[in-house]
Amino acid sequence: MKILVVGGGGREHAIIRALKKSPACSEIWCAPGNGGIGYDAHCQPIAATDVPAMVAFAKEQAFDYVVVAQDDPLALGMVDELAKAGIPAFGPDKAAARIEASKVFAKNLMKKYGIPTARYETFDDADAALAYIKAQGKYPAVIKADGLALGKGVLICQNEAEAADALKEIMLDKKFGASGSRVVVEEFLTGPEVSVLAFCDGTTVKPMVSSMDHKRALDGDAGLNTGGMGTVAPNPCYTPAVAERCMTEIFLPTVAAMRAEGCPFKGCLYFGLMLTPDGPRVIEYNCRFGDPETQVVLPLLESDLLTVMQATTNGTLDKTEVKFRDGAAACVILASGGYPLAYEKGKPITGLAGGQLPGAADVTVYHAGTAVRDGQLVTNGGRVLGVTATAPTLPEALRKAYAAADGIHFDKLHRRSDIGARALSILNK
Repeated sequence: MKILVVGGGGREHAIIRALKKSPACSEIWCAPGNGGIGYDAHCQPIAATDVPAMVAFAKEQAFDYVVVAQDDPLALGMVDELAKAGIPAFGPDKAAARIEASKVFAKNLMKKYGIPTARYETFDDADAALAYIKAQGKYPAVIKADGLALGKGVLICQNEAEAADALKEIMLDKKFGASGSRVVVEEFLTGPEVSVLAFCDGTTVKPMVSSMDHKRALDGDAGLNTGGMGTVAPNPCYTPAVAERCMTEIFLPTVAAMRAEGCPFKGCLYFGLMLTPDGPRVIEYNCRFGDPETQVVLPLLESDLLTVMQATTNGTLDKTEVKFRDGAAACVILASGGYPLAYEKGKPITGLAGGQLPGAADVTVYHAGTAVRDGQLVTNGGRVLGVTATAPTLPEALRKAYAAADGIHFDKLHRRSDIGARALSILNK
């Protein structure tokens, strides 16, 4: 089969590396891709959000299957347009993608169908939102832009002044554009966070191995929020008892709710969960694979990814095995100095050959923000590389990942030194 993956980051690279293992995969393309992805797939410089151009390219190249991996094209209805062109695709249609594209839709869905989440109200007026926060008198308060905001549309406010500033930024200054026309104001929850990705075909849901993300830029979970500085899998907080409860109270009810609303979800549904003292709660849904969670989840997948993806499209997931191997995976992100704020690009990267680390067993380097200029691999983004290692245990996986990361260099490289420390402390209790 000839396959196209839509996107151009570390998540897409992880998907491509997994798809390449499938005996049915004969040729793989990525659009727009990046320099490092070019070692594993043919890259075509089409913006992921350019739906007409992407569909035209898919028709022209006669792709057998398209994996729409990024949130924006899913929200724009790329899967719908591919279907009209007779090309099967992995991912939800536009109506189902609202579960991520509109936080108001997602929260109202949870309220209607009794899916546990934080208490909330929605507003399209900044003054009304602030009046509600004042009346609640509880801090921190969480304010979320309704639409997609590159993962940056959630602000945690410690007092009334911060809440007023956040509402001004989102609703009046339009920092996130139209995404901030409405906001969700919700209670602040506490507890360990867990990411669970799940394959869905509209009826059946098959969760993948759980993971733990590290969002903050600096060690000790300090500094600014980023797109993710590293991940480990499985998440030690996600015990079999918790998993069973999440399946009964959250996963199955969500898939049933989407079906009842006339927008069955097909593809990968990401559950961002918080394990509160009162039980698991949904913090957020994503309508696609997480980044960088995918970089630790897919290396542990034993089943054929292409077969599983096609089952979500065809509605045959109940008859398809989704199996993960025992053991653990750890991913350490190598970022540009200054990320997530201003950073420089074009720094030469050394230590890699053909995009990978020579001689490093059970280690894969996923390219998030790289380019090739005059034959030299260089940095081209905030998050540059994800170094993932697998091993029978988490301590071994972390040792391997950090040892491998030590062999990669570029000017002003920034990484956290404590990825997985929290998970290890839980395991050692």
